[in-house]
Amino acid sequence: MERHYGWVIVAVGALMGCIGMGSLFSLAVFLDPIASGTGWSRAGISASMTVAFLAMGVGSFGWGWVSDRHGPRIVGIAGALMLGTGLVLASRATSLLAFQLIYGLFLGTAAGAFFAPMMATASAWFDRQRALAVSLVSAGLGMAPVTVAPFAQWLLLSGYDWRAAQLVIGLVAWAIVLPAALLLRRPPAVALAAGTATPAGEGLTARQALGSRQFLVLAATFFACCLAHAGPIFHVVSYAMVCGLSAMAAVSVYSLQGLAGLGGRLLLGVLADRHGAKPVLIGGLLLQALAIGAFLPTRSLGEFYAVAAIFGLAYGGVMPLYAVLARDYFGARIMGTVFGAATMASSLGMAAGPAVGGWIFDKFGSYTGMHVSSLAIGFGAVAIAFGFPPLPRVLPGRLKPA
Repeated sequence: MERHYGWVIVAVGALMGCIGMGSLFSLAVFLDPIASGTGWSRAGISASMTVAFLAMGVGSFGWGWVSDRHGPRIVGIAGALMLGTGLVLASRATSLLAFQLIYGLFLGTAAGAFFAPMMATASAWFDRQRALAVSLVSAGLGMAPVTVAPFAQWLLLSGYDWRAAQLVIGLVAWAIVLPAALLLRRPPAVALAAGTATPAGEGLTARQALGSRQFLVLAATFFACCLAHAGPIFHVVSYAMVCGLSAMAAVSVYSLQGLAGLGGRLLLGVLADRHGAKPVLIGGLLLQALAIGAFLPTRSLGEFYAVAAIFGLAYGGVMPLYAVLARDYFGARIMGTVFGAATMASSLGMAAGPAVGGWIFDKFGSYTGMHVSSLAIGFGAVAIAFGFPPLPRVLPGRLKPA
């Protein structure tokens, strides 16, 4: 049955997200080798992620628009080409500015093709088990730290310098993601018409949807959530090493964090199906903030494992819920554009975290300031999430809470 092909779409979306986001975040593993080998500052290298998340945000919006109109396959192919090209060119960069622009623009734009458009496409294939499908696509991001990051560390330990290691990852990304992108396709019309209820935003234009209260609260919460966790995620390897852990142990903390995020995506997705996305999102955001604060006294490997597991479960678990809320409020027709715009807002938060964290460490020789500010912002995200209106009912030409 053709609708069963939706699970192929889920698998492809998860794979592309895993390789794409894993390649982007592998910079956390390369941070110390690049700084040692080039003399570039941590803040300068970390700024590559700032550029990347800005590009990812704009790319998510643009790619979502393209996917709504021309289908996901062209988006996936373009993203795959840009991902490999960015890694190959960045491995040859001879100046910090060139590295920042190449790594940031190419990998960020590529990641934008793998996140919002793939989640939007998967949601459109399902009338039932939609939250599970979206969570499984998002789970591919959770697999990134336990696949690409250890592979990057293994390359470094095997004698490759950071340039050769990035080149290898770029070639592997081409070999895996390009063929996978060819499997993408639009959902059949029957899948789009099979829902038992029509979201109130289904008939809105993208412009109307982006001006609604529902979207503004969604985007603001997404932004604050990502601003809170971006720095602690990216700098966890360096922070663990500053606290005395070996390089491999520090990477294992990062990998455990990502693995916990995989479980969190599935757990919170199931809970959202049963209890609603809003209360589960609020609970996840609160747990995320508390876990960020718990990093402050953490020193031993066991403590890092415990905190990383909770932190990963929380930040990973909340990520699919934004797509679920967007789909519930606005329907499938403009899902790519709307969720892409929300992702663009979140990317502004993700862009600030790595650079600010690197600046704080360079200036004060400690990550304490980063964790304290992230804790405060995390509580702010919880407060904003309480502003989500109830799911709307249909009224002619506008949205109104039920």
